[in-house]
Amino acid sequence: MRQDHLISATQLSRPDIEAVLDRAAEIDADPSALQGRHDGAILGLCFFEPSTRTRMSFDTAMKRLGGRTIDMGSVESSSVKKGETLADTMRVLEGYADALVLRHPSEGSAKMATEFVDVPLVNAGDGAGQHPTQTLLDLYTMRQNAGLDDVTVGIMGDLKYGRTVHSLAAALTNFDTRQHFISPESLRLPRGVRYDLHESGAQVREHTALEEVLSELDILYVTRIQRERFPDENEYLKVAGEYQISAEDLEAAKDSLTVMHPLPRVDEIAPDVDQTEHATYFEQAHNGVPVRMALLDMLLSTEGDR
Repeated sequence: MRQDHLISATQLSRPDIEAVLDRAAEIDADPSALQGRHDGAILGLCFFEPSTRTRMSFDTAMKRLGGRTIDMGSVESSSVKKGETLADTMRVLEGYADALVLRHPSEGSAKMATEFVDVPLVNAGDGAGQHPTQTLLDLYTMRQNAGLDDVTVGIMGDLKYGRTVHSLAAALTNFDTRQHFISPESLRLPRGVRYDLHESGAQVREHTALEEVLSELDILYVTRIQRERFPDENEYLKVAGEYQISAEDLEAAKDSLTVMHPLPRVDEIAPDVDQTEHATYFEQAHNGVPVRMALLDMLLSTEGDR
């Protein structure tokens, strides 16, 4: 994979994806395999929105590669609070690091930031846009548990504002999958995303109830309602808690069904699902470290070859 930056899952071909996943599998099998490989390298963590798993897994990944991280901290404690633009912030931070990870509330912000930096930049979520590294670890988890070809995937919840959904749906078009999207009418996939999926030849079906398709699914990918993206709190309250699953709800599912969630969850997956064979979302979160180690290794190695 030769990329200057990773901004969108649409950049990734099937060979790109398989290269990252294969490298992640090697790391998973032997976590010390790349120890010290990038000794002295520095990764800048630029998070303008809250994060637990993404921030910490990138931090862990870089340190396991032998590198270090620097963190701009919260927006409230940075020069952003003084009115500094994103462009100026990124120009400054690239002088401190060999690669940057950016999360920002504005869709398109990561792409814009690449216009001002020369070091590799990874999009860790841009508003309701894209989250490509989450997609890579999602695909890794899917491949481990159900495979990536000849599988039926259900994606349920907030499909309008959920950036993990937009990235995952695009990446799945590289594989032989049937995609079912389950959501309230008001939270359907954005028209542009639907158009792109159809243009890519994806098999896409939309539903308002999980029961319509549950028995067919090999993978159920559940997402939370993105409260922070709603322009109107009343609109959020209309759909909050509408799409929830419990262990009882999954009795009609295949025994082999894999249930995933990018986390954090609120109330969309009941705790009793955790005790079933279906639950893989904590494994999914763990997979963020080897997958991001693999990606950083490839991006930093490419940077060194320039």
